[in-house]
Amino acid sequence: MELVALQSESVNIEDCVRDIVSKSQKILSSRPGIIHSSKIRLTFGAFMNLTVTLLLDPQNNAGKGVLADYSPGKHKEDAINKALEKLNRVLPKNAQIVDFEIGTYTTPVTRRTYAVGVVVYNVPPEPKPLEEFSIKERRELLSRVLYNFNYNPRVLNISEIARMFGVSRDSIYYDIEQILKERKISGKRANR
Repeated sequence: MELVALQSESVNIEDCVRDIVSKSQKILSSRPGIIHSSKIRLTFGAFMNLTVTLLLDPQNNAGKGVLADYSPGKHKEDAINKALEKLNRVLPKNAQIVDFEIGTYTTPVTRRTYAVGVVVYNVPPEPKPLEEFSIKERRELLSRVLYNFNYNPRVLNISEIARMFGVSRDSIYYDIEQILKERKISGKRANR
């Protein structure tokens, strides 16, 4: 697990929101994993302060991101609905929302109301057809299946597995042989 913090402060709401989105794209595009959880902190006053802290889990992988936008309105409800409408337009279709926050601010002199919305999300990867798996991916999947059956290859239907992956039965037998050999080698190392 890895903690990542994104922070922006500005007298201008638009600058603050754009800065957070830009920072999140830069930081998250270079890191594998998913966003496990997050904490969003919005404060308003002479400066707008926006902090998004993310807990990344490198074990799984998915698209991930932080969206932020704002909208002025006649009153709080109007501003909130406009901000949410903008966020909903750009939120990926199958996004899984991890966290969100909506904040409002009314300027003291002009009495103009602004709403700021922030959404933290993951997008699960599209399932890859088994025929497109690399040898390494195929072996990782077979290894997980074998693990669940206490490394007993006799419980597997080799012909069906070969058909699903679009390879020969010999390829599957060789994969299983290599997985069991690696398990045996790693088991000996652990007993030393």
